Amino acid sequence: MDHTTQHPQSTIVIIGSGLAGFTVIREIRKLDKVVAITLITREPGYFYSKPMLSTALASKKDIEQLISTAQEGMATQLDITILSETEVSSINTDLQIVSTSKGTIPFGKLVLALGADQIRLPLEGTAASEVLTVNDLEDYAKFRQAIAGKKKVTILGAGLIGCEFANDLVLGSYEVDVIDLAPQALGRILPIEAAQALQAKLSTAGVRWHFGTTVQSIHRAGNDLQISLTNGNSIQSEVVLSAVGLRPRLDLAKAAGIKTHLGIVVNRHLETSAKNIYSLGDCAEVDGLVLPYVMPIMQAARALAPTLVGQKTALNYPAMPVMVKTPAWTTIVSPPENGLSGKWKTTSSDDGVEARFESADGKLLGFVLMGSASSQRGAFTKELPPILQ
Repeated sequence: MDHTTQHPQSTIVIIGSGLAGFTVIREIRKLDKVVAITLITREPGYFYSKPMLSTALASKKDIEQLISTAQEGMATQLDITILSETEVSSINTDLQIVSTSKGTIPFGKLVLALGADQIRLPLEGTAASEVLTVNDLEDYAKFRQAIAGKKKVTILGAGLIGCEFANDLVLGSYEVDVIDLAPQALGRILPIEAAQALQAKLSTAGVRWHFGTTVQSIHRAGNDLQISLTNGNSIQSEVVLSAVGLRPRLDLAKAAGIKTHLGIVVNRHLETSAKNIYSLGDCAEVDGLVLPYVMPIMQAARALAPTLVGQKTALNYPAMPVMVKTPAWTTIVSPPENGLSGKWKTTSSDDGVEARFESADGKLLGFVLMGSASSQRGAFTKELPPILQ
């Protein structure tokens, strides 16, 4: 379809081709088949499932198999213009223009779906620069290349991504060491008994844990990397993957004078502080919440699409449990909101763990279900209050 006859100021421009960017486009197309949409991305513009990156080894998938649709397919299927491998240098909020490495693009409405970057720890040593992070398919391709023919991988960070990669790598017959300053795995979202159960299952699968310590330096020693820890111990490894957490990408918004805090600040209509500019996904902060998970992205895209085509819709978040992709021990967690007062009550058996985070008056505010207890996901989720309503 020829969109050139449309006034550029009626065009919806989306920056970012991750799940957030593509999902909002899919949702717009359900409501409006003809509005002009331009997607700008520094990536090749293909669609792939980012959550599959931490399970691809065990599922024996190579890089090409992870791409579900190439750029041309996405452009045709969604009837959009894709500017791939394009850097955005600035946004002029008054003139409603985006400046890119391929020229200036005017917009009627702009959506920032910029994602987040892996946080990099400042490390010392001759091989500090060899530490890898995986944040997109191209990073993952480099990681797969780095581990090919190797046996020993060390992961910095025992959070969601660290634990998922650790499980996937041991299933791929790698020796895996995981280092975290916290005293346990998934320190931000699991009570200690639940964390210990997960750690035990992953230990049995072959993961070695190093808690309460961090990396002092990484030096190259022939084919190996010598990792010195602050507790005095050292690890011989061949590849180091850093998975210590995500930081929303805020630079573009900040430079344009758009309000940011932990993320790009948006209201319940996903509007930023600048007129006709919206944000969702890992870079956005809604009511003080930055939720870098699949479910919140889907909810936000479903609310934003009607708003973009003129049917203003507020975002609501129901309870959204997160499935941790650790096949060694099925884990479903719905962490309580930060700052809520309450207590964890944990019941463990040989084949499962059930942990309830309850308020003083016994209301369920969060939960962890592991092993056989994970079958209660539906009942527990129904008991939870919505996150935003």
